[in-house]
Amino acid sequence: MSRADRLLRLLSAIRRLPQPVTAERLAEETEVSPRTLYRDIAALRAGGALIDGEPGLGYTLTEDPALPPQMFTRLEIEALVLGLAEVQLAGDAALARAAEAARAKVIATLPERLQRQAMHASAQIYRFERRPPVPECMALLREAVWEERAVALLYTDRDGSKTRRVIWPLSVVFLDKTLMLLAWCCLRQGFRRFRLEAMEEVTLTAESFRPRRVALLREFVAELKARPGGRG
Repeated sequence: MSRADRLLRLLSAIRRLPQPVTAERLAEETEVSPRTLYRDIAALRAGGALIDGEPGLGYTLTEDPALPPQMFTRLEIEALVLGLAEVQLAGDAALARAAEAARAKVIATLPERLQRQAMHASAQIYRFERRPPVPECMALLREAVWEERAVALLYTDRDGSKTRRVIWPLSVVFLDKTLMLLAWCCLRQGFRRFRLEAMEEVTLTAESFRPRRVALLREFVAELKARPGGRG
């Protein structure tokens, strides 16, 4: 790992972990020795980061030079914290980590008074009924949507029959108790909704459908809204 990458990783750890965070914890997060960690803390301070603390007391990031200042109302802060907490509950492991990192970055840009409000928001998320674990194919499907590439899979219909499909993934929808993929099905030559838990042998193909994703998604959503009840 380059020194620049290591410093960015250290800065991210200080933002994300409960503060003050000990040198031992930061060294563990960045996979360096304590001596190297102290040098990296000094480098961040020299670069403009205001980091309070010292060995034995822990460290607190009071001003982050890597992020521009943000101004939110107290209600906007509540909305951000609540929304990111929901992502941590509903998303796969990678998305949950991204939500945690995003929350830390947002809080790091706030003035001290607003930081306290964000750290002690009035609203919290808890669900007695948890969704089933997110299927392992989630990361692949997300990549396919981003890159606008076709996906091959084995799909089990509700009647139990299995078919080989090639689809153009458009968007993953988080429903109350399941995840649904909106896609164009090359086999059926039409828009379809696929349950992620019914997918097997999911693979990314070399076929690209760029730049049609946005137009197709708009068409799909319009089609769903036009159905009785407006929900599809």
